[in-house]
Amino acid sequence: MSAQGSGGGHVFGFARVVGRSMEPTLHAGDRLVVRYGCDVRPGDVVVVRFVDGTLAVKRAVEVRIDRRGEPGWWVLSDNPAEGIDSRHRGVVPSADVLARVLCRVWPSPRTARGLAAPGADART
Repeated sequence: MSAQGSGGGHVFGFARVVGRSMEPTLHAGDRLVVRYGCDVRPGDVVVVRFVDGTLAVKRAVEVRIDRRGEPGWWVLSDNPAEGIDSRHRGVVPSADVLARVLCRVWPSPRTARGLAAPGADART
């Protein structure tokens, strides 16, 4: 995952998907519009920073408490056979859930509703 406009006072930015961990929802090379500093709900596709600094696009599943007793997000790949997620890295601190994906703009536009996990409702 690579990001442009990542925080630093920006409200919106762009991200590019790298790898296959979010298939079938997203594919390598997809360009996304993201919103920084907004509320996240279970089922949202988000941009996170893992403890080693890796940026990744993942699905926010639920709020969990980390080892220090702080709330954070359990995030998973849509393709569990690929990529790294909370199963490997644990709870992502809330401060490291950087942005919520609003839509895919390339190769073909798709709103947040189109990014919902199978059988789930999503907001736009």
